[in-house]
Amino acid sequence: MSFSPLTSRLIEALTCLPGVGPKSAQRMALHLLDRDRKGGEKLAQTLQLAMDNIGRCQRCRNFSESDVCQTCTKTSRDASLLCVVETPADVIALDQSGGFRGYYFLLLGHLSPIDGIGPEEIGAPLLDQRLAEGEVKEMVIATGTTVEGEATAHYLSEMARRHGVVASRIAHGVPMGGDLEYVDSNTLSLALKGRKRLE
Repeated sequence: MSFSPLTSRLIEALTCLPGVGPKSAQRMALHLLDRDRKGGEKLAQTLQLAMDNIGRCQRCRNFSESDVCQTCTKTSRDASLLCVVETPADVIALDQSGGFRGYYFLLLGHLSPIDGIGPEEIGAPLLDQRLAEGEVKEMVIATGTTVEGEATAHYLSEMARRHGVVASRIAHGVPMGGDLEYVDSNTLSLALKGRKRLE
């Protein structure tokens, strides 16, 4: 069965979403056209509004409709703590944990010379400027544990040292409730390196 040209375009457009292949996109498109036109219209309007009005915070680089995001304008946070993460999803995860009350800075990726991602692309000049202001006393580096994530963490720790800022790395290791026999060797190695003294 062949679809009309516009239906085919809608299906193709939906495949831009992560994890949505041609079959899933087809199911979504047919659902909107056949059963939820109002939902489709609301989705289209909201999507257009978001694309037109959501930019980046000039302070932390997170998504924001204004020059400075809501998180950066909260005075209840600890200005001496800055957590550097790779993605907006990382900010949400850390905030929901309730374990961090400082501010954030988003790299929007990690250093990867092979892919042409250098210091400029991860916002290093803006971060450098923020550290130079002197308010940040500790920078918590929460990048991934990939080779690129580790290289990025090293680069950031050197930047922090140049400004007299303490650089720390989030701990990696055995999850709560996990049995050692089921944990991979890299995770165990990180857990051993990050061990701490019991008081």
